[in-house]
Amino acid sequence: MFNKLFLYSQLLLTTLSACASNDSNTVKTFSPTEQQKITYQTALQFVGSYHYAKPQINDDFSSKAFDNYIENMDASRVYFLKEDIDRFEQYRYKLDDGIFTGDVEPAFDIFNTYQKRLMDRIQYALSLLKLPMDFSKVDSFEINRDKSPYCLNYAEYDKLWQRKVLFECLQAKGNKNDTAKKYIEDVRKRYENLLKYAGKTKGDDIFQIYMNALLEVADPHTNYFSPRTAEDFNQSMSLSLEGIGAQLQTENEYTKIREIIKGGPADKSKQLFAGDKIIGVAQGKDSDVVNVIDWRIDDVVSLIRGKKGTAVRLKIIPSSEPNSTKLVDLLRDKIVLEDQSAKCSIKEFSRNGKKFKVGVVNIPTFYIDFAAASRGETNYKSTTRDVKKLIDSLQQQKVQGIVIDLRNNGGGSLQEAIELTGLFIKRGPVVQVKYADGNRKVEQDMDPAIYYDGPLTVLVNRFSASASEIFAAAIQDYNRGIIVGERTFGKGTVQNMVDLNEFIQYNGKKLGQVKLTIAKFYRVNGGSTQHKGVTPDIELPSVYADSKFGEDASKYALPWDQIEEAPIENVGTVTAMRAKLKAEHDVRMKTNPEYAYLMEDIKDFKQAEDEQYVTLNEEVYKAELAEREARKKQREEARKKDRKNTKDNPDLILEESEQLIADMLTVKKK
Repeated sequence: MFNKLFLYSQLLLTTLSACASNDSNTVKTFSPTEQQKITYQTALQFVGSYHYAKPQINDDFSSKAFDNYIENMDASRVYFLKEDIDRFEQYRYKLDDGIFTGDVEPAFDIFNTYQKRLMDRIQYALSLLKLPMDFSKVDSFEINRDKSPYCLNYAEYDKLWQRKVLFECLQAKGNKNDTAKKYIEDVRKRYENLLKYAGKTKGDDIFQIYMNALLEVADPHTNYFSPRTAEDFNQSMSLSLEGIGAQLQTENEYTKIREIIKGGPADKSKQLFAGDKIIGVAQGKDSDVVNVIDWRIDDVVSLIRGKKGTAVRLKIIPSSEPNSTKLVDLLRDKIVLEDQSAKCSIKEFSRNGKKFKVGVVNIPTFYIDFAAASRGETNYKSTTRDVKKLIDSLQQQKVQGIVIDLRNNGGGSLQEAIELTGLFIKRGPVVQVKYADGNRKVEQDMDPAIYYDGPLTVLVNRFSASASEIFAAAIQDYNRGIIVGERTFGKGTVQNMVDLNEFIQYNGKKLGQVKLTIAKFYRVNGGSTQHKGVTPDIELPSVYADSKFGEDASKYALPWDQIEEAPIENVGTVTAMRAKLKAEHDVRMKTNPEYAYLMEDIKDFKQAEDEQYVTLNEEVYKAELAEREARKKQREEARKKDRKNTKDNPDLILEESEQLIADMLTVKKK
C-alpha cells in the first residue's frame, strides 16, 4: 500500500516535508474576544432554556460537540495528526463549562492547530506538483476516510498526501490526452487559491464554525449567525437574487447541491442533480474555472450569483459518477414567483381498449404573495388560489382524475398547505403543532366544502419536505388519495430567528442571531412527520440513500415520536382499494423496463457510495471511466429503443401515478 508514487528519492521527500513545516511557523494564530465569550454564554443558555428539546448542556453534550467541531474541520482526516487529536482530548468534557465562564479558548486552540496543518499541507502539495508524476504504479487512494485512523507521524502523513495529490491530478486529467499537463496547473491553482483563501480567515469565521458545531448537537436546524452572516442572510431572504436555482450545503470540503429549485436554470439544464458536488466556478464561457474546494459556502454562492442573462460554468463531481468531473454551462436567471407557480398538464393514454384522461398539477413550492394580500389586492397569488383555477380548467376538459406532483417541493407557507388540503377534504384538522412548552395547537381547515372529490394521487420523493409532508400526510390520514413515490425528507420541525441582543446588550455591539427549533409538526393521526417523513402507499425505491439524504442523514436530528391523535371525519374511499392497487402496481413493475433501469441505477449508486478506494493507475482508471461511459451510452440507446414513440424522457413515478388513477376508476366501477 505504501509504494512510491513519484520518481524521486526518500531524501527529497523528507526535505520537502521539512520545508513545508518550516513555512507553517509563520501561520497567524487567533484568540477569542470578550464579545465572543459573552455571545457564547448567552447562546448556550438561550438554547438550553428555549429549544424545543431543551438539551442538557452537560459533559455528554460537550463530547458530541467536540467530535462535531473536529469533524467539521477535517472530516476526511487528512489534516490533523494523531498527536493533535490526543492533545485535544483535554477539552472533550470542558466545552459545556463555557455556559458559566464564557471560555472559548479550546475552539481557537484547535483551530490554530488546524490552520497550521492546513498551511503545511498546502505547501507540501504545491511542492509535490513540481515533481514528475508516476501514474504507472499499482496503488490506490482511500476516498472515504471519515472512519480511518489519523496519521501517526510525518512519514504516514506525507505518503497519504502523495496519494491524495496524485488522485487529484488523475481526476483532473480524466480521459483527456493532456500532453501539456494542464491538469497539473489546474490542481496547482486549486491549492494556491486555498492558500489565499485560508489567509483571509477571521476570528468571527472560527467562532461561527465552533458555535454551529455546538448548536447542531441540539438539532441540525439550530444554527448561529454571526452579525455579518445574519445581515447577509436577512438580505437574501428579502431581496430577489439572481442565480442558478439551487440550494447548496457544505459537506466536508465540498459545496454540495442539496435541492434543485423547479423552474430555475439548474432544473431546466437537466444536468445538475441533488448530491452533485460543485468543485469549480467560471464566469462566462471562456474564463478559467476557479477551484472552490475547501471554500466557505457563502463565498461559493457569491461566485455563482450574478446578473440575469450572464453565463456561469460549474465544474461538478456528479453524485452518480463520484470519480469523474463534468462542466455544466448555465445562464443565470431570476427565480420569480411565476416560475414557482403551480402549473397543470393533461396526460391521455389507452389501456385495455379504454381511454383515460388525467390532469397533473405540479406544485414547486407553497407560496403566497404576502405583500399583495396585505395591500388588500383581491387577485393576489397563492398556491391554493392557483390550484383552484387549475382544477376548474382540468374539470372543464373532462379529466377523470388528478395527480398532485410535490416532488422536490421543499415546503413554504404552512397556511397554504392547510388551505390546499381543504380543497380535497371536509372541514377538519390538518396538522398539529406542539411547542417547547408542551402546548399543542391543532391547525384546521374551516371550509366545509370539498372542492374536488374525484380520484386523487399525490407524488412525493426524498426532497418533498415540510409543508409538502403536511399535505401528503393529511391526504393519507383522511384516506382521500393514494400517495406515490419515495419516502419524504422528514423535516417536521419549526424554526424562528432570534436576535441575541434582545436578551443582553454588550457595549452597543451586535452579538448575532440564533435560528432556534421551537416546535414540531404532527399528523392528525398523532405521528410526527419528523425524521420518518411520509411513507407512500405505493412506494418506489430511491437512488438517494437514506444515510446521505433526508433528515435521518443527520445524527443529531430530533427523533420521531407520537402524540394524541386529532379526531377526524374520514371522507376517503381509498382504504378498501389499497391492497388491490398495490397488487396491480406490483404486476406492472415486473414488466416495466424503466423500473428495471431504476433498479440498475440504484445498484450503481450504491456501488459508488460504498467504494472505499480508487485506483491511482492511469491505465486502470481510464478503463474504468470508459466502461462507465459505455454502460451509460448503452443504457441511453436501450431506453430510446423502448421509448421509440416519444421524444420525452420517461418519468416512471408520474406514469405509474396515472396508471393508478385508471386502477382507481376500474376498481370503483367493479
